[in-house]
Amino acid sequence: MEEIAPYYDFAEYYSHQDKSQNLTQWIYQLVRNYSISKKVDLIGKFIEEGKLLDYGCGTGEFLMEAKINLWKVSGIEPNDKARSKANQKLGDRVLASIDELKKESTYDVITLFHVLEHIHDLRKTTKKLLNHLKSNGYIIIAVPNHQSWDGKYYGKHWAGWDVPRHLYHFDMNTMERFTEEFDLNLIEIKPMYFDAYYVSLLSEKYKNQKAGLLPTYLRAFKNGWKSNANAEKPGTYSSNIFIFQKK
Repeated sequence: MEEIAPYYDFAEYYSHQDKSQNLTQWIYQLVRNYSISKKVDLIGKFIEEGKLLDYGCGTGEFLMEAKINLWKVSGIEPNDKARSKANQKLGDRVLASIDELKKESTYDVITLFHVLEHIHDLRKTTKKLLNHLKSNGYIIIAVPNHQSWDGKYYGKHWAGWDVPRHLYHFDMNTMERFTEEFDLNLIEIKPMYFDAYYVSLLSEKYKNQKAGLLPTYLRAFKNGWKSNANAEKPGTYSSNIFIFQKK
């Protein structure tokens, strides 16, 4: 992990920042704040309140919103700076590693929002997480989809590749194998509509680095709309949330 850690410690890695420093980051923060409330609503659809573990919780905004909604929250965040910011808000409820959890700690819901693609030792870590999930508990996973319209359109410039931070890439086929590998029930798939616009914006910047700000934003909006319009069924959007239940 030490070799890849520097790639998370820079200002443009927005998920570890809680303040806006430019227009793109301001948009990211605005959309993230809206999405956070929707994520809390989503988990409330299955369980109204209980114990929640957010793996890869960043600076802790989602956990703060869940706490306000009466969830008993805990987090895992390997990045020192992001974890420090989260703990300032949550009162030392965020640990550096899953191995720091007490063996007897179990949760009603475990969430991984755009985290699965970052995890080293994916099988081992997933099994550890499931050991901390209560019987009939829910594990909720959001991942980008390289088979989406924007993924195919931007090709090598697609921001969702995010090398070297993203170690794996997922689509419906790989998520079906994930379901079988860990003996889970796939309950529902939800699209993340805003991701198509945001990923298109980053991809436009990678593809046309000398382009003006306005043309970049206009192309990104158009292609984000196209990506959502061309998603034929759940699981084919730019990013998707998979809701699993432990058998």
